[in-house]
Amino acid sequence: MPLRKLKKTENILERIKCCIRAGAYRDTFHAIQRKKERDISLPEIIHVLTTGRHEKSKDRFDEAFNAWNYAVRGLTVDELDLRVIVSFDEERDLLIITAFYLEERR
Repeated sequence: MPLRKLKKTENILERIKCCIRAGAYRDTFHAIQRKKERDISLPEIIHVLTTGRHEKSKDRFDEAFNAWNYAVRGLTVDELDLRVIVSFDEERDLLIITAFYLEERR
């Protein structure tokens, strides 16, 4: 029997900020790898998650994990355009899935 598709989280930016304030967030293994490959720091990701905008058109439902992935885009302190993909685990903690720059870094 197929899993029931979960509803999207309402007020996603507020939920993300709440998790960050509570320290209820963590990197996935994939995020750890990509941060290293792309030279992206956790403070850059946190900055974008707390100051960026939700890109609803980039949200995707991940069938494998039966969870919504949400896209947040914003500028780092160095004014680099960064997109961060996040989700939530069973405990409703924030999972950082991946992050990538949307422009070439100089």
